[in-house]
Amino acid sequence: MFKRVISTPGFWKSVVSLALAFAVLFIIVKWAIERFSMAFLTEQNPLLFILGVVGAGLVYGFFVTYGKFSARLKKEDQKNDR
Repeated sequence: MFKRVISTPGFWKSVVSLALAFAVLFIIVKWAIERFSMAFLTEQNPLLFILGVVGAGLVYGFFVTYGKFSARLKKEDQKNDR
C-alpha cells in the first residue's frame, strides 16, 4: 500500500505544497510571537532555521498527504469491490 500511495499522481506535488504552506505559516506565526522583529531569524543561524522549517514542513506534508491519499485509495478499493 505504501508504494502505491507514494506513486499516485499528484502525491509529491501535494507534499511540497503543504510543506511550503506549513513553512510560511510557521514563520509568520513565529514572527508575530516575536512582535514582528527580525531578531527571531538573526538570533540563530538563518540557514539552519530555514532548513529546519522546510524539513519539518516536508515531514508534516508527507504524513498529511499520505493519510489523505491512503484514505482515498481505500475508498476507491471499497467502491470497486461492490
